[in-house]
Amino acid sequence: GFTNIFKKEYQIVNLGSLEELAGEGIISPETLKAKGLTKKSNVPVKILAGGEITKGITIRAHFFSKKAQEKITSLGGKAEVIK
Repeated sequence: GFTNIFKKEYQIVNLGSLEELAGEGIISPETLKAKGLTKKSNVPVKILAGGEITKGITIRAHFFSKKAQEKITSLGGKAEVIK
């Protein structure tokens, strides 16, 4: 079989999971790990558009899907990409 040596692993978090964290200010990968939404601190976090949010939030993550960025910014929030 073929093993792709360039495959990147991400920890996936859906927007619907972030609704309960909306009142906590800036949401970072450390916040997500503390709340149990991610497990590893050395694997990048990717935010996907699954679920709905009703409040503007500021979130820092390594990657965002285009739809997730649109949902966040349409509610007055910020999607900050970290390296």
